[in-house]
This record gives sequence, structure tokens and C-alpha cells, in this order.
Amino acid sequence: MPRYLSLVPFAAALRLDQRFTDELPGDPNPANSRRQVLGAAWSPVTPTPVAAPRLLAWAPDVAAQVGFSPADIHAPEFPQLLGGNLVLPGMRPYAACYGGHQFGHWAGQLGDGRAITLAEGIGTDGARWELQLKGAGPTPYSRTADGRAVLRSSLREFLCSEAMHALGVPTTRALALVATGEPVIRDILYRGDPQPEPGAITTRVAPSFLRFGNFEIHTARGDHALLERLADFTIARDFPHLAAAHPADATARRAAWFAEVCARTAVLMAHWMRVGFVHGVMNTDNLSVLGLTIDYGPYGWVEAFDPHFTPNTTDAGQRRYRFGQQPAVAQWNLVRLAEALLPLFPDDAPLADGLAAFDTRFQADHRRMSAAKVGLADAAPDRQEAVTRLVREGYALLYEAQGDVTLFFRALGELPVPLPAGDGALAALGDCWYDDIRRDQHADALRAWLAQWAALVAEHDARTGRTAEARRAAMHAVNPRYIPRNYLAQEAIQDAAQGDVTRLRTLQAVLARPYDDQPAHAHLAARRPAWADDVPGCSMLSCSS
Repeated sequence: MPRYLSLVPFAAALRLDQRFTDELPGDPNPANSRRQVLGAAWSPVTPTPVAAPRLLAWAPDVAAQVGFSPADIHAPEFPQLLGGNLVLPGMRPYAACYGGHQFGHWAGQLGDGRAITLAEGIGTDGARWELQLKGAGPTPYSRTADGRAVLRSSLREFLCSEAMHALGVPTTRALALVATGEPVIRDILYRGDPQPEPGAITTRVAPSFLRFGNFEIHTARGDHALLERLADFTIARDFPHLAAAHPADATARRAAWFAEVCARTAVLMAHWMRVGFVHGVMNTDNLSVLGLTIDYGPYGWVEAFDPHFTPNTTDAGQRRYRFGQQPAVAQWNLVRLAEALLPLFPDDAPLADGLAAFDTRFQADHRRMSAAKVGLADAAPDRQEAVTRLVREGYALLYEAQGDVTLFFRALGELPVPLPAGDGALAALGDCWYDDIRRDQHADALRAWLAQWAALVAEHDARTGRTAEARRAAMHAVNPRYIPRNYLAQEAIQDAAQGDVTRLRTLQAVLARPYDDQPAHAHLAARRPAWADDVPGCSMLSCSS
């Protein structure tokens, strides 16, 4: 069992405010045994201690927000806490109960099978946080699994969630990455060849980890009283502005809440499409009611543009969660949430309004963000359709010519207008092509597209008085130079498995400034090398932890 100690440097640093366990019913069975948990939103469970927790990386700004000082981070007790060996007074660790639709089918009870919330509290900025250990041992929801996580998936989540935050994408955060000093047995690609791998624990931080499935499970069981209690709790704690706006009308309050969940999800999808992020496993238990990117599993990044790309080997046949279908899947998931919430409403009209608002908000934000990528976010009204067509045709050409999305749009922001003569503009785009033959086959179409882009930009700049430098800055503010490409993460994983975290910490520092040119690290912006095309962890990932 973990030790409960108060004589540690940071025991009094945290402002605990554990409303989830205070205000919602918990599992009366204290045993940490796999089972169906009925009539409860959570189960008490303590982390399972590990042999030798060691801090590999941390996020200073997240630590400061939660209330940890640099001295706390370097205290010997810190990895003990985040490795599950130490629990501070006042903390009541738990695992949440939820269900979900997985790959389009109802899966029943799922729950926090390898995530344990240590506590929730109030940060130094007054905002709420929830501190959660991923990989800290089994819970009542672990089913046949061991509740552990391996270094490769833990490092990927730590790196990507922090990178997404820097990119401006709503996301959970990662406080720290801790090696456990214990092996974990995993079959990485489910091929009947399980092998020991280094174990690790990611400490995740978010205002809340509530997801669609937290509500679905109670409706599926006919427990409408607990559904109502959870919904009203969520609004009061996480959406207090809605509670204040509708103090006496529960139906209006809940309708406004669902509409905001839909709107936040729409914004999230627009951001994913903007930066080329593919979640890989958009089950309803993996979508946050706060509109955050949550549960980084077999994610990937669109490199050579392909709307059909999925990084998840489990989804390789169906491609349900492919890049181009993510907004439609989000809407499908919202329909499932609406069905779960229907018992709280006299009819389905408010839910239908929220679902309709999703499409309206997504289309508006996606159009605006796409236009911003080509430097035409505030195009004249009579040119907006031309801009939409330009973006659509540009992506189609990137698909045909196998262009790297991130490199192409970043290079586009560097082009002068008027364009260089001859092949100068195409050459200035640089090494962003994965197939020279296909690029050459579409060279004429690419030149024509660039000419159309330059004409629209020139017209826009003449109308608004925008300078070339201002356009460049605006485009670079939405088109990142650096993204956490899978091959970069895999290189960091391989080094970290050997005890060297230099590459990990370098990547973390570079990805914290994704829109800045960092000449000393230009190699980290390069397109995926050929050696990574068919390497597990670079091109192929599974749901294996």
C-alpha cells in the first residue's frame, strides 16, 4: 500500500477541493477487485506502489499552476508521489465509472481501468485541476488488464499533450513522466509475441476528466437519478456561468450545457483539422465534455496529406477514425450523448438544437481556420467562396502530389507576392514532398494554384494595406513549424528506454514554441524520413499501452 505521509516538503502546497467524491455517490465496496459497479460515479482505489520511481520529465508551468515549486519537483518524495508510492493527507484517490461506444458499438462498463485520480483542487491561478496517474495499477474497472502503462505510450502522451497545448489546441496537460523501474508485458501489435517493456506513469492534469461515457453508463442502466445528479453536478462545478445564467430553470440550464458541449467539441475538431492531428480512437469514452483532447493513445499526425489516414492498426480495415472523418465522428458521438441525456428533458428539441449548433460552429471555425492558413482569414465577403475553393483545391493537390501538410503551409507563408518567376515559387516550397515523381506530375497544377493564391493575397493586401511581414506573421501564427511527429517520439522513446532523456527534453523544449523558427533545431521540423515509413511506433500504432 502507498504511504500516507504529511512530513514532506509539499504536503501543504496543494489546495485540495475534492467535490467529485464529496458530492457524488461512491462505490460502497472498498475492495480493489474487477466487477460491475452500480449506483456509483466512482470507486475508492489507491495506487499500487512500484519498485523504483524516477522522474524523467516534467512541465514547469503545469507544476506551478497546481502549486508545486521547483524545490518540490526536485524533492526525493516527488517521484514517490507521482509513482503511486505516496499519498498525501486529504487525498482520496479514486477511479471513475463510465461506459462508452467503441468503434460504433456499445461496450458497456469501461471506467478508469489504468487511471487513478489522486485529488482535485484549486490552482495558484484560481482554476480547478484534477491530478490523475495513468498506469498506477489496477482498479475495479481494469477488467482483464493490469492497470499499468509502458514507457512508449506514457512518453507519447506526455510529449503530445504538452505540444498540443503549445499549438493552441484544447487539451489535458501532463505534469510529469515517471519511470517505475518495473517491466510491463505487452504485445505491441497484437501478433502473439508479448515482450517485457519499461513501465512508466504519466501524471495528467485537467479541470475535469469527465467524458461522454460518464453519462452514457447511467442511462444504459436506467439509473436516471444518478444521471441527473451527475449532470447537475457537472454544470455547477465545471460550467458555473450556466448555473448563474439559469438559476431556477433546470431544463434551460441543461439545454445550455449540452449546447456548450457541442460548441466546444466543434471548436476542438476545427483545431485538430487545422494542425493535422489524428486521435486514432474517438470512442465516446474518449471525448471530453469540456471539449479537451483526452486519452492520447494511437494518435498520429497527417504528414503526406491523406484524409483517409489513421495511425491505429486496430482501425486499419474500417478506418472509422480516419483524419477526414473526425468531425463526423464527433457529431455521431454527440448524438450518443444526446440520447443518454434525453431522460433529463421533456422532449428532444433542446438536444436537437445543440446538435445543429455543432455543425454550424464547426463549419464556421473550420472555414475561418483554413482561410487563416493561407493568409486570408478576413477575406472580403465576395471573395470568401473563392478562398474556400482555393483551400479545398490546395488540399486535393497535396494529396495527389504527396506533400507534407505542415511543411507546405509553413513554407507558403514565406513566399513573396508577387511570386518569383518561373519555377521559383515551387522551388521555394522546399523539401516537403514524399514522392518526387508525383510532385513532378502535378507541377503545372501546383504552379497554377500558387498563382491563384498569390492573386487573392495581392488583392487582399491592396484592399487592407497589410504588409508582407504582417501576412507572414499571421500565417506563421496558425501554421506550426514543429509538431510531435511520431518518428521523433519514437527516437526519444528508444533513448529513454536506455536511460537517456536528452532527446525527450530537447523535444519538449522545442515543441513548447511550435510556431517559432528555432535554427538550432531545424532538423526536428523535417519531414518523416524513409526509414520510418514502416516502423512500429512511427507509422503503425495500436491501442496497446
